[in-house]
Amino acid sequence: PAAAAATPEQSPGPEQPAGGGEAAEHRALVLTGFGGYDKLKVQARRGGGPRPGEVSVRVRACGLNFADLMGRQGLYDRLPSPPVCPGMECAGTVHALGDGVRDRQVGDKVMVLARTGLWQEVVNVPASQTFLMPEGMSFEEAAALLVNYITAYMILFDFGNLRPNQSVLIHMAAGGVGTAAIQLCKTVENVTIFGTASASKHDFLKESGVAHPIDYRTMDYAEEVRKISPKGVDIVLDPLGGSDTSKAFNLLKPMGKLITYGVANLLTGQKRNLLVMAKTWWNQFCINALQLLHHNKAVCGYHLGYMVEESELVGGVVAKLVDLYNQGKIKPKIDSVWPFDQVADAMRQMQEKKNVGKIILVPEAPKEESKKEEN
Repeated sequence: PAAAAATPEQSPGPEQPAGGGEAAEHRALVLTGFGGYDKLKVQARRGGGPRPGEVSVRVRACGLNFADLMGRQGLYDRLPSPPVCPGMECAGTVHALGDGVRDRQVGDKVMVLARTGLWQEVVNVPASQTFLMPEGMSFEEAAALLVNYITAYMILFDFGNLRPNQSVLIHMAAGGVGTAAIQLCKTVENVTIFGTASASKHDFLKESGVAHPIDYRTMDYAEEVRKISPKGVDIVLDPLGGSDTSKAFNLLKPMGKLITYGVANLLTGQKRNLLVMAKTWWNQFCINALQLLHHNKAVCGYHLGYMVEESELVGGVVAKLVDLYNQGKIKPKIDSVWPFDQVADAMRQMQEKKNVGKIILVPEAPKEESKKEEN
């Protein structure tokens, strides 16, 4: 995507200190109220230096997530009331340390995970919520790793207990979590992957390792799965919610596991639709503990937004992901990169499900010299 040329004073190099002391102005994306794409505005902010235990990071790339689309519509419970700066993940360079920070240095390239607030040129975050980028990883890749891969990893391995010769159904298989889940499934021997996506994405899915791509727009995916695997599948990843969670549960083999981690069905247009919300909640899957006994199945719920502060748990997963990245077993797939000024277009790309892989936001238009710095 083309973008307006950035002014030079907005882009200190990665090793330059923040100009003008601690209260230098920087640009941030601010959600001014709930609603359509126009509710996100680039605004100037003044931030102080890092507090004890924090580091200050000059941001080079940010991840866009489904939760951010829901947050814009007022459907995401971890986002404070507007005006608020969204953003759960970013990558950049440490340029100041708060008191007591021993395990980070100025100049470190880091990935950052937070509940909110990361779509800015400069962020102050607890050092425990930063992770060193692997050697050779670009800032765009680093901004694409944390939310999607932590989610996919914990769903598949911690809850799903994925083992060789099992089968998995991945919805929205060409999206951020979907592409991460496919790559992680490939690290286990002989896993059969079913993936739903629109027909135009099926070639990509096949190349990525999906044995059975299913066009959810023209087919009943449950019927298609049963044609190939009459008993169903071992694991279903459910980001959809509503009636799809019931379909997922019914598709499980004995001892199968359903992990629900989103309610994408709530998103139908630019603004929230009360009728769709009512219908989705009405169709919400409901089962009691006694019924579960007879089914020999598991139902798990996963929400990374409630786990960001669990430093040890999340840190352990990130260490495993970095190891897999270094082995060449996982590599974030970047769909497109958009400057802050074009956040509306970036969001539209995701909401209309046009993306294959991750959508990245950068503080300003990508420039040639930033590419050189990374190589």
